[in-house]
Amino acid sequence: MAKFVVTPANEAQRDAWLDRTVPAVERVRPGLWSIPVPIPINPLRYVLVYALELPDGVAIIDAGWNTDEAYDGLVAGLRVAGYEITDVKGVLVTHIHPDHYGLAGRIREVSGAWIALHPKDAALVHERYDDSAIDRLVEKERGLLVRAGVPALTLDELAGASMMIRHMVSMAKPDRLVEDGDRLDLPGWDLRAVWTPGHSPGHLCFVSESRRLLFSGDHVLAKITPIVAVHPQSGPNPLADYLDSLAAVRKFDVEEVLPAHEYRFLELAERVDYVMAHHDERLAEVEQAAQGLSCWDIATRLTWSRPWETIPPFMRRSANGETLAHLVWLEAKGRVRREAGEPDLWFATEG
Repeated sequence: MAKFVVTPANEAQRDAWLDRTVPAVERVRPGLWSIPVPIPINPLRYVLVYALELPDGVAIIDAGWNTDEAYDGLVAGLRVAGYEITDVKGVLVTHIHPDHYGLAGRIREVSGAWIALHPKDAALVHERYDDSAIDRLVEKERGLLVRAGVPALTLDELAGASMMIRHMVSMAKPDRLVEDGDRLDLPGWDLRAVWTPGHSPGHLCFVSESRRLLFSGDHVLAKITPIVAVHPQSGPNPLADYLDSLAAVRKFDVEEVLPAHEYRFLELAERVDYVMAHHDERLAEVEQAAQGLSCWDIATRLTWSRPWETIPPFMRRSANGETLAHLVWLEAKGRVRREAGEPDLWFATEG
C-alpha cells in the first residue's frame, strides 16, 4: 500500500512529534488553544488537550492522566492561554483511557467543573477503575487470553498488565452523559458530539460545522492507527464498530483535524481512506495466517512495527487483542471459522 502523508496544520507541531520533543502551547484559532500535557514514560509523550474559551472560563477536551507532571503541565498551559485551573468549567472526555480521563476527577475537585462521557464508556468506569471490581476484570481478561492461546508462563503477567497504569486515574463518575448527535451547551461554540466506537465503546469526536473543525480524540490520528482490540470491555466486534465510525466521520466537511496525539492535520477523508485500506491489508494477512492456529500464534506471525521478540509484554497483549479483533471481523463475514477450545483455533474458510 502506497504511504499517504497528511499535511500538518502546524509544521512546528509536526516537527516536535518527529523530533520526540513536546510542542509549544498554541493559540490555534481565536478562542481555541492546544495544550500538550505530558504522559511520562510513554512513547506517545503527551496528550493534546484543547481549551475552548467561554464567557466565564474555559472548557477542555480531554485531560491527561493523573500525575503531578501532567497536572502541572496542564496548569502551566492554561496560564499561557490566560487562565487558571479554577477557570475550567467542563471536561469533555473523548474516552475513558487513562491518558484522556485520568486527570478529570482532580480537575473537578479543584475547579468544580463537570465531567462528560458517552454512556457506553461511563458504564465501564466502575469495573475498570474501582478497586472493589478490578479483580473480576482481570479474571475476565485471563479467560480471554487462555482461549487466545497465550503461553502459560506469561499468562498472569499479561492478564494483569494494565495494573501498572491504574493509579494514573482519579476515579470520577461523569456528571453528564453525551449521546451521539448531542449539541454541547458551550456558549460561543457549536460543537456536536459524534459517537465513534471502536478504540473504546463510547469514544466521542466533536465537530464544529461553523469553524470546520473535528476534534478526533484517538479515532483518527496523523501517523499511527489507534488500538482496536477485543478485550473484556470492548464489545463483541470492535473492528466493525471502528470501520463504521470511520465512515461516519469521513463525510464531514472540515478543514482541520485536531487529534489527541501527534499533531493537527488537514486531510480528513484521505486519512480515513488510508486507515481503511490499512485494515483491509491487515484482514487479508490475518486471514492467510489462519491455518488451524490460535490467535496468539497468528499474532506472532504478523507484520508489526518491530520484531515480535522485542515487543514488551503489555504491547504483546494489545497485539493479541488487535489480532483477535480482525479474526472476529473475518468470522462475522464468513471468511474464517473458529474451533472452540482452550485455545480456540482459527481456520480460513474455503472460498
